[in-house]
Amino acid sequence: MVAVSDGQRSGLAPGDPVGRQMLSPALRAMMDAVGAHSGAVYLLPGDESVLEMAVMAGLPRSFAAPWERVGIGAPIPVARAVRERRLVWVGGEEEMARSYPRIAVVLPYPFALAALPLATGSKVYGAVFVTWPGSHPPELSDRERQELQVACERLALRLERAAAENRPVRGESDPLDAGPAGVADTLGTVEAARLVARLPYGLCSLDLTGRVCFANPAAAGLLGVPVGELLGTHLWASVPWLADPMYEERYRAALISQHVTSFVALRPPSDWLSFRLYPNTTGISVRVVRARAVAGASPAGAERGDAPPRLVSMSQALSLAGALTETVSVQDVVRLVAEEIAPAVGSGALALLGARAGRLHVLGHHGYPDPHVVERFDGMPLASPTPGTHAVTHGVPAFFDSRRQLEHLYPARHATPDGFAAWAYLPLIASGRPVGVCVLAYAEPHSFSTHERAVLTSLANLIAQAMDRALLYDAKHQLAHGLQAALLPHSLPSLPGIEASARYLPATRGMEIGGDFYDLVPSRPLAAAVIGDVQGHNVTAAGLMGQLRTAVRAYTTVGQEPAEVMRSTNRLMIDLGTELFASCLYLRLDPAHGRAVMARAGHPPPVLRRPDGRVRVLDLAGGPLLGIDAEATYPTTEIDLSPGCVLALYTDGLIESPGVDIEEAVADLARRLGEAGDLPLEALADELVGHFAAAEERIDDVALLLLRASSAREAG
Repeated sequence: MVAVSDGQRSGLAPGDPVGRQMLSPALRAMMDAVGAHSGAVYLLPGDESVLEMAVMAGLPRSFAAPWERVGIGAPIPVARAVRERRLVWVGGEEEMARSYPRIAVVLPYPFALAALPLATGSKVYGAVFVTWPGSHPPELSDRERQELQVACERLALRLERAAAENRPVRGESDPLDAGPAGVADTLGTVEAARLVARLPYGLCSLDLTGRVCFANPAAAGLLGVPVGELLGTHLWASVPWLADPMYEERYRAALISQHVTSFVALRPPSDWLSFRLYPNTTGISVRVVRARAVAGASPAGAERGDAPPRLVSMSQALSLAGALTETVSVQDVVRLVAEEIAPAVGSGALALLGARAGRLHVLGHHGYPDPHVVERFDGMPLASPTPGTHAVTHGVPAFFDSRRQLEHLYPARHATPDGFAAWAYLPLIASGRPVGVCVLAYAEPHSFSTHERAVLTSLANLIAQAMDRALLYDAKHQLAHGLQAALLPHSLPSLPGIEASARYLPATRGMEIGGDFYDLVPSRPLAAAVIGDVQGHNVTAAGLMGQLRTAVRAYTTVGQEPAEVMRSTNRLMIDLGTELFASCLYLRLDPAHGRAVMARAGHPPPVLRRPDGRVRVLDLAGGPLLGIDAEATYPTTEIDLSPGCVLALYTDGLIESPGVDIEEAVADLARRLGEAGDLPLEALADELVGHFAAAEERIDDVALLLLRASSAREAG
């Protein structure tokens, strides 16, 4: 396995390769210095944002199969170490599950891990990770930290010198790939061999790759396989009834955790055997004895062929399936495939194409030097003779090892030359219908083995399910936002004597749409302002919000007083038969006389800032939420709104936060209004919602309506 295929991809100019034993000794020395039991070195090609594993030590490379190639943006420690250019420490099983759940799904064992970048002052060359058994303390010691940092700095300088001398660094053979050493049917001395041969229970010795280096006669008898057929093979390959992923998982758990593990297996037809695994850093000793019958288990079969150990594909499927379940939008799916799936399978570029109304549509792409190559697919009829349309219409994947093979089936004008040399066209089928096609492109001719085709096809099925959900989400999201955009005012009308500014921020959970609303109604002789909040964050809440806003406008236009506007709106909401409630605050504005009349229905109190900078939270009389009591009344309160006063109307999303007292939050809003109240109104609005606008997650909608009274001359 070669992590950097040539000088161009490695960022190192062509020349004589660096000596074959550069990375492995450095990694081994690093592990020895801190007592780690496994580790790996990744290299970063100069023109790509992908880390490629160059060498691994201490554990079989198949254990890290899902992370052979990882994008810099991937949520795993080595990628984070490169992004942040610092040491990343994971102190144990719980921290791994909390911070890196995708790794914990594939490797749910107690172990600690440190990842560091290989970087000089000006360039990042790759990364390193090392692991310890679960018995390691939860914190990295100062000595261990210093040893690792110094070792990585030293290796980075060697990589820098190699680049300056035009010597490309290539991946090296892993220490465990050389095959079992010293396979024998004795333990080194005649007496020791006789001792073990006389024991009534079976003993086997496995190296770190799981190959049998020794087995005594009792083990051969219990397993039903001669010693000669066991030596040099994987136990689950030579013993068919052990070819079950569950038993492999126990072996893997023992190696990674360095804890004694055990399992019970059924040797057909009725013999139960107990296996106990004793690991250390050189391999595993296995004791095999007869066990009592165990109900509820059954032997597992294994398929033989050209496929590599099932452990690899299982790990990939678990890791990537878990990642795909976290995607929400189409762009989430595109980003995940680009950053994690494409690097894992060695693809240099990808395109995700949707199928709709008899045509292909580009949903997203990554890695193509010329994006116009992919854009040619947009709008292409499914009847066109291309490999992409054929994959969609027939639901059959197509693999092309070379351009010659592609052009043999599709003329050059239909093959869409894109500068790559091999392709996989994977149909995306969800619930029995075509969603689209995933195109993976490879920079060099690529032979797709039977196993690789099976893995890619399985991944395509996972991508299809995620894409189907994402397309539905995006359609609903677009509809919901279009509805809310139509229901909220695009701009605020100009009112004599009143300057106004508004802000609306949707919740980031669910459909990112809700029932918060605001409006200014330029009715005569007096204008009105309203702000409200319908319960819920969905299309139903947004639709009801639109009905209430329209109703308030209508009641205002026909001249109803504030209390009557609220009563009429309450009765309308009850008549609609909805199970939702709403809060509301309504103002009749009279800037010419410097006053306003308010009616409140369960809404947070407004905040008034006077021209001298004093701020008061207005304790208004009010009635219940709209939609509860058909006979409810809503008393009114008259307030001073003289020139220079600023009135802040808001919904509860601006003041409610987990763990924060509501009264303290309102007081904080009043304080900030007092400090920034002299700013231009647009700047003041930005200041008051700034924290919420920058937040990655909002649990509720936020609406803010600011009103500033102008001078009497302007009002007139």
